[in-house]
Amino acid sequence: MAKKAIVVDPADGLVVGEVGPWAVEKHERLRKYIEASKGARAKFLPPPKWRTGTSYIELYSGAGRSLIRDTDKIIDGSALVAYKAASASGVPFSELHVADLNPRNSEALAQRIKAMGGIANSYVGPADVTVDAVLGAINPDGLHLAFLDPFGLGQLPFVIIKKFLQLPRMDMIIHVSLSDLQRNLGDYSRIGDPTLDNFAPGWRDAVDTKQAMASLRAALIDYWLGLIRSLGPHPSTGIPLVVGEQNQRLYWLVFVSSKRLGHKLWDSVENLTGQKSLFPLGEA
Repeated sequence: MAKKAIVVDPADGLVVGEVGPWAVEKHERLRKYIEASKGARAKFLPPPKWRTGTSYIELYSGAGRSLIRDTDKIIDGSALVAYKAASASGVPFSELHVADLNPRNSEALAQRIKAMGGIANSYVGPADVTVDAVLGAINPDGLHLAFLDPFGLGQLPFVIIKKFLQLPRMDMIIHVSLSDLQRNLGDYSRIGDPTLDNFAPGWRDAVDTKQAMASLRAALIDYWLGLIRSLGPHPSTGIPLVVGEQNQRLYWLVFVSSKRLGHKLWDSVENLTGQKSLFPLGEA
């Protein structure tokens, strides 16, 4: 008999999302980076008043708690992982900015953070809209970390990354769905489909669409990384490839920062397995 889906967390009565077991690995990298970067945050954290603050940003936050698929186990979502990690490090974020397309998720997350003694600035709407509200609320001279964790490439228009990189101290950890790219590249590459045009503007003029699918995937991601480099900040050379229980390739975590320290800290925490983590472009 199939298990009945859990729609609320018995611990607080609030809605939960659903994730695969691999989410734990993603959250562990986020937690480790936040712990490692506490020294940098400390330099921006008020008081004194002239310090410009440090913020944590999510545009696809979910409800803050998630059920691991096909189990009864409920875990913290990335926003709660980040909040707890920063607090435990002794250098909390001075601001939290979280957004979700679903109002119920946004409200549940805000309530959960409040129950822990924090305050979240909460937004509702698509990420390419809420990004403007967040940018209007944070101090542009502060130190910021954005965790961009959409379900697929269609929810990750490049304009979001471009807007965030206008700030001088913006670090980003970006979930790029390889499984979405593998399943849907044929459809996405058809003339008229806007998905890849939004994800990697101008790609059709730079990438040969007549090549084999594996080569096309590699060329597309290489072009996308080049778009980021063209804005100044560089993606890290350590790009973890997260795989599922059946060794299926799921997604990459791409770290972006204009500061050497950010890359140094990411390089120290991103490789959880001890294996080479930079994905071979030819095998994308």
